[in-house]
Amino acid sequence: MPLTDAKCRNAKGQITPYKLSDGGGLHLLVNADGAKYWRLAYRWHGKQRTLALGVYPAVGLLEARAARDDAKRSLATNVDPSQVKRERKRAAKVATGNTFEAVAREWHENWKDARTPYYAGQILRRLEADVFPMIGRRPIAELEPPELLDMLRKVEKRGVNETARRLKQLVGQIFRFAIVTGRAKRDPSADLKDALRATGEPQRHRAMPIPELPTFLQQLETYSGEQQTKLALKLVTLTFLRTTELRAGKWNELENLDGNSAQWRVPAERMKMRLEHLVPLSRQAVAVLRELRTLSGSSPNIFPSPGKEGCMSSNTMLYALYRMGYHGRATTHGFRGVASTILNESNLFNRDWIERQLAHVERNEVRRAYNAAEWMPDRRRMMQWWADHITAMALEGENIVPLSRAS
Repeated sequence: MPLTDAKCRNAKGQITPYKLSDGGGLHLLVNADGAKYWRLAYRWHGKQRTLALGVYPAVGLLEARAARDDAKRSLATNVDPSQVKRERKRAAKVATGNTFEAVAREWHENWKDARTPYYAGQILRRLEADVFPMIGRRPIAELEPPELLDMLRKVEKRGVNETARRLKQLVGQIFRFAIVTGRAKRDPSADLKDALRATGEPQRHRAMPIPELPTFLQQLETYSGEQQTKLALKLVTLTFLRTTELRAGKWNELENLDGNSAQWRVPAERMKMRLEHLVPLSRQAVAVLRELRTLSGSSPNIFPSPGKEGCMSSNTMLYALYRMGYHGRATTHGFRGVASTILNESNLFNRDWIERQLAHVERNEVRRAYNAAEWMPDRRRMMQWWADHITAMALEGENIVPLSRAS
């Protein structure tokens, strides 16, 4: 006699497990603890087999019957329903492992070792914020250009067209990784070549106009925001370090602050080119660091912060520039360009010293090998000249007292 839902629901556990038959090999196995399991008994090539169809009541009576009928159809075409179930489980597992997010995280693990921890983290945060919520759960092989465009349009609506463009490039890298690892056949992001809004000229590293530098330095002296931020901006102008290299600095990287050869040894993992970098510290830079020491307490970080990175946020100095009226007119990174221009145009210093101080790597391999020297005495003299020069700017504005020629 066929089962009813009421009979299934009211079945109680007994001392030993027992079966409630529904017909066609389908039965409900009731364990001693009261747990109930759907099972299908069938014969395959003369041997008795049992197929698990789910747990009651998660799988109801009608669903169990549908699964029985599906298994019978497989048997009618000489296909073992147990094999069908294994194939479905395997396909589901593959699909779960081949979602866009799963492939993207695998790509990131392979890609990140050749990048600085900050940059690698920045890329992952960008994916987590803008990409995974939209397409992360989709099987990567099933994604189509319209889905990618919808995701990128949402980013464009925030007014950050350049970010949308970079995300498209990033998604393309992930698709190419999926192709070579057998998880996708093509890169649909390539079809979006002309679909995104124009970004205009990139302004990521806009440098402050040199005529405005004296005014900026004067404003910085009277900056009313956080003292740590003010000192960080001062140190950027005095060291030529990139924001990432500076804000994550640690006290144990500083050497000989009390002597005449103070320097900052920035480790390779925090440098863009993954090479250790030495920064000669001027008297002004040492004075700023001593003031920062009084603010940092017992923290190992020069710029401590309660955030998860433990150090100053990547945008803190940029937002300070915005407060000072330089939104769209200057970036923190742009100070490197200002320093390079002034030092080169002064005709006082060898171009190689300037490039080495900016941590630029010579592209010509022969020249790079020849210029492996640090030129520390020359660079130290150059950095002190620079510190004196911008100090004069801050004190006297555009009417800068001429400084002696470096020898």
